[in-house]
Amino acid sequence: MVTARSVRPGSVALGLLVDRLVGEPPDSVHPVARFGAAMDRLERRWWADRRDTGAGYAAFGVGGALVIGALAEGLLGEAIAVALSVSVSSAGRALSEAAEVVAQNLRAGDLGGARRALSSLVGRDPMDLTESEIVRAVVESLAENLSDAVVATALWGLLAGAPGALGHRASNTLDAMVGHRSARHARFGWAAARLDDVLGWPSARATALLVALAVPRRTGAIWRACRVDAVGHPSPNAGVAEAAFAAALDVRLGGTNRYGSREETRPLLGSGAAPTEPDIGRAIALVRRTTLLLELLLAVVWLAARLTRARTTETEAG
Repeated sequence: MVTARSVRPGSVALGLLVDRLVGEPPDSVHPVARFGAAMDRLERRWWADRRDTGAGYAAFGVGGALVIGALAEGLLGEAIAVALSVSVSSAGRALSEAAEVVAQNLRAGDLGGARRALSSLVGRDPMDLTESEIVRAVVESLAENLSDAVVATALWGLLAGAPGALGHRASNTLDAMVGHRSARHARFGWAAARLDDVLGWPSARATALLVALAVPRRTGAIWRACRVDAVGHPSPNAGVAEAAFAAALDVRLGGTNRYGSREETRPLLGSGAAPTEPDIGRAIALVRRTTLLLELLLAVVWLAARLTRARTTETEAG
């Protein structure tokens, strides 16, 4: 008997593959971009300096994504809806392409161009960053977004189908919009930030495990960095993913980040040297290798489930 859960691994793997090979649609028709634009307009009307108001805003956005996911499964069927939801919710290819643009500018000696390109990857103020700080920001963003925009999408798609993939993407988008600690969003964005922390917790640990599998010779260093270095990071999830990348690439991440008028000092992650421009290429390669490994693992699970069903059918027929 074919069940929803039995087809999900294959559908999730297909969705990741589509994103990796095709990339994302233009913002004008991208469901995530349209969602963000709609929630931005709603935030301007809904905003109040209160946690309960922000909680209602987050619940509305994520709840709407869950409903859309459920409707998609009803209209298209589980397999197609999950594959589509994962493909539009993932951003692995766009992430790598944005990082490569920064690296190209650095190789050309265009520090200003690198800073401008960096703004599509990070929320910190890029305008006064040195080359070393730009490289660090790119590698940290690659690590965090691999967890948030690839592994988490796959994990929640696997666990809860299309509603899971879209619901997590909605939560992560709202966290990026209102979850940061600005004066305006300190209370209003609290619920969005905490929900994203909860939903991102398993994927951050899964990301570290996948990175260790992708770079087995660095497994011990990755374990130590995640267990020791990541503890002091202000994010319970980004710190784990960044620590895994730092150890896998044998570089040092962390330090002071500036977000407008606010500065945030983060613990040092890893024991290597500060990353340099070639490390961006190495980090991009690690993102791609880890994503491919995840796709292969999902495909193996799907194939094993099919073989098990086939053997069961033969046994019942006999």
